[in-house]
Amino acid sequence: MESADLVTTSMLEVRGVVLRRGSREVLRGVDLSVERGELLALMGLSGGGKTTLLRAIAGLEAFEAGAIALEDVRLVPGGMLRGAQAKALHRKVGLVFQLHHLFEHLTALHNVWLAPVRVSGESRATATGRARELLEQLGVGHRAGALPRELSGGEAQRVAIARALAMDPPLLLMDEPTASLDPARRGDLGETLTALTRSGRTLVIATHDDDFARAYASRVVILSEGRVAEEGVPARVLGNPSHPATRALLSNHSPAGGGGSLDR
Repeated sequence: MESADLVTTSMLEVRGVVLRRGSREVLRGVDLSVERGELLALMGLSGGGKTTLLRAIAGLEAFEAGAIALEDVRLVPGGMLRGAQAKALHRKVGLVFQLHHLFEHLTALHNVWLAPVRVSGESRATATGRARELLEQLGVGHRAGALPRELSGGEAQRVAIARALAMDPPLLLMDEPTASLDPARRGDLGETLTALTRSGRTLVIATHDDDFARAYASRVVILSEGRVAEEGVPARVLGNPSHPATRALLSNHSPAGGGGSLDR
């Protein structure tokens, strides 16, 4: 199938995506389909391509072959989206980075309302009202005036989620969201993300945290060496793994969600 001909009824379709960094092939023909309302856990050992795939879906990295479709928005090989196409993509997908990447000189509230004003042209009053609502919904409304350095790890994570939701994207991508959280905070986050799926969001979460995936994911996809190695419901994939990569992941289990390099 040619890249431009990719048609999907799913929220997200990834077909045959190849992405290289220099001589290294980070993604080696990834195929992935995500339905609306799913909470999909994208798992695998460091170096398997998880973070790179999220960045490609979000339009932050160009790829060499294949195609990505987010409903009616198409990403094709060879370049980055610009102008109206980039804005259309930003309305479809939000990305929450592992280290939050909040603007350190801006308050939590300002971090959340900035993109709707700058990218979508909303009035500051409208965007600020929506930002306050999101912070309240995520339990950090009382921290609206705090700078990022004044927030705990869990608070910063929720502000980052609010910022990603400010553009009202139907698809939310998250990179290792439990990495800096203690078990109680991980549970709170899991309940928050589950509530987002009930409201119609689709979530793709890159994680090493198999306890989190077992408790909250509707489906697990294991990436190994840039390819999908195994996928299915968490109870089967994580309870009775059939691929060596899944068994290796479970044997390296880290309760804190793990860490790793940019090329996860």
